[in-house]
Amino acid sequence: MRRIITLGLAAAICLFQFSAFSQNEDPLKAGEDIAVTSTESGKVKGYLHNNIFTFKGIPYAKSERFTAPQKPTPWSVTRSSMSYGPVCPTDPTTTVNDAFEFAFNHNLGYSNEHCQTLNVWTQKLNDGKKRPVMVWLHGGGFTAGSSIELPSYDGENLAKKGEVVLVSINHRLNILGFLDLSAYGDKYKNSGNAGLADIVAALQWVKQNIDQFGGDPNNVTIFGQSGGGGKVTCMMNTPQAKGLFHKAIVESGSYVTSFTEKAVSQRLAAALMEELHLQPAQVDSLQKMPYDQLNAASKKALKKVNEELKKEGKPGNVGWNAVLDGEMFPNQPSDPAAMELSKTIPLLVGTTKNEFAAFAPTPKNMTMEDVKTTLQKKYGDKTEAYIAAVKKAYPNTSKPFEYNDIEFGFRSMAIKQADQKSGLNGAAPVFMYLFTWQSPVNGGMYKAMHCMDIAFQFDNINRCEEMTGGGKDAYALASRMSSSWINFARTGNPTAPGLPKWPAYTAAGGATMIFDVKCEVRDHPDAELLKVVSTGK
Repeated sequence: MRRIITLGLAAAICLFQFSAFSQNEDPLKAGEDIAVTSTESGKVKGYLHNNIFTFKGIPYAKSERFTAPQKPTPWSVTRSSMSYGPVCPTDPTTTVNDAFEFAFNHNLGYSNEHCQTLNVWTQKLNDGKKRPVMVWLHGGGFTAGSSIELPSYDGENLAKKGEVVLVSINHRLNILGFLDLSAYGDKYKNSGNAGLADIVAALQWVKQNIDQFGGDPNNVTIFGQSGGGGKVTCMMNTPQAKGLFHKAIVESGSYVTSFTEKAVSQRLAAALMEELHLQPAQVDSLQKMPYDQLNAASKKALKKVNEELKKEGKPGNVGWNAVLDGEMFPNQPSDPAAMELSKTIPLLVGTTKNEFAAFAPTPKNMTMEDVKTTLQKKYGDKTEAYIAAVKKAYPNTSKPFEYNDIEFGFRSMAIKQADQKSGLNGAAPVFMYLFTWQSPVNGGMYKAMHCMDIAFQFDNINRCEEMTGGGKDAYALASRMSSSWINFARTGNPTAPGLPKWPAYTAAGGATMIFDVKCEVRDHPDAELLKVVSTGK
């Protein structure tokens, strides 16, 4: 009897192992006819992973340095598109903070100025089904970053879960994307916004090609975090992108409230030319100059111009930014004509509780008296009002250091953007969120820091365990949050299973979805706190 039981058990184990092997057999498939579809420029070949068609590094444009993007050169042989394309050159990474690099787990890729490529994840190819399209614009300001920089950017899980087509792009950055040489001839008239012109070119590519990838060119959502959110704001303010997208999501990126005046952007270019000892007639030599030399000179030019502006009594905070060139950006974002451009575009906007405050945390061994001493330097006799307002905004606050690690700048700018947009007559709805979930990793040092929420929006907890811990609470929140993003892309309304009903935001109502272990909607949840902070001592 024992032998029969043993044999039966062995057979059962073998059957289980075969079944498990069969279920996981060939999660990745690649070959001549595995994942092939057409684009305007020629056929591309990707691969299948977990039944998601994946294409990487597809050219959407080409250009010479400082010139407008053009359509890519067509190809006649099916183009292999299975690995990420190059990222825009930027300052080299030479040192990192070990604990934070552990959490972010960056992929810096390889750099090449010809970086105008995109990536696509989709369930089906050219099947006539109109899937919502989500176009991801990466962070890093207008200076750094790429579509592959963080593991949270991977589009496979979102495409699989929501039957959306996920697109992410690389484009020109820093001096390559935003040096305004328009004073030196028609050839360079668009150079000040070249990096943003790349994004428009990518959206035009989506319009013309995404149906071959199973997507709906008439239901496109652009979304981005930090600098990516700033780029979304820029797309909402340029007539050149009108009609190329239909919904917008700005995540911790409502900071683009003005574009650089042309007089200042041209002044910066003149300072660069002077730094390189070049005459106006020699401007073309900038196209052949090594990037490192150009980049180094640009830093000196930026410093010089900012110092001059400060002496003139001006802010002196010029950096790489969109340029008010009269063509791509004819108006400042707050001008009525600019806001009218995107009035019919539904907007989802929000921030995280701690943002950059998590990078300079209050020591955990501080007592409440220690914290009060620190706060009094900022808020004087309003310190007690501040503490009470924190407790009202964030009722779970219990430890002294938690009173001193809340971010206010990004939050205030998000509210301002939501107020402006929702206040337009006949405007599409605005939805506001605040991500407060606290990561347990590394003793809780990461909190709800900048970039933390991306893993949840992309349903990528499994790829981001170093940042999120990969626990059940993280998976549960990611399920709700990613469903919300998908529903917004599909319908313009982010309400999703597991979430309370999410009303549209108005300046008067202030409805805000709080994303945490328990999700809830609160009206103006931190209004009193922001008021105390804005008035200071």
